[in-house]
Amino acid sequence: MTVRVLLGIDPGSRVTGYGVIRVESGRVEYLDSGCIRAKALKDDIPSRLLAIYNGIQTLVAQYQPDEVAVEDIFVAHNVQSALKLGHARGAAIVAATAAALPVFEYSARQVKQAIVGYGNADKSQVQHMVQQLLGLDKVPASDAADALAVALCHWHSQKAFAKVGRSRSTRGRIR
Repeated sequence: MTVRVLLGIDPGSRVTGYGVIRVESGRVEYLDSGCIRAKALKDDIPSRLLAIYNGIQTLVAQYQPDEVAVEDIFVAHNVQSALKLGHARGAAIVAATAAALPVFEYSARQVKQAIVGYGNADKSQVQHMVQQLLGLDKVPASDAADALAVALCHWHSQKAFAKVGRSRSTRGRIR
């Protein structure tokens, strides 16, 4: 019986969502979710990136995940926002790889398709489906729901690859 703990991350320069699930014998169990709020610190980018890095390291130490799934950058209208998002994503990825964890990337469209069945789903649809899939008493906060959706998307993707004869996919994996 294989038990895997998966950490999903929805990066943001001010609020980075996280979600932790455990998969055991094909069953998914909710462990934790929330937000790393970097905006409470100094309002400069280096301080926010350090907060994200430290927050992910704390989660890794606490839950000891086997794999990490991160939402990929989407094309934004504002170049500065896209750059800040990329920095936040990088801080999260470095924290995971510093712990020697494999990191997988999924686009927002892939995540929404896997969780809602529609790649253009809105945030409320993702929140609702995450609540239903994990049997949660209440709807998780938007950033936390997105991170849980990333973790669930990773689990579904790995399960699909296992069915076609591959034990683990390297597609989407950061090397």
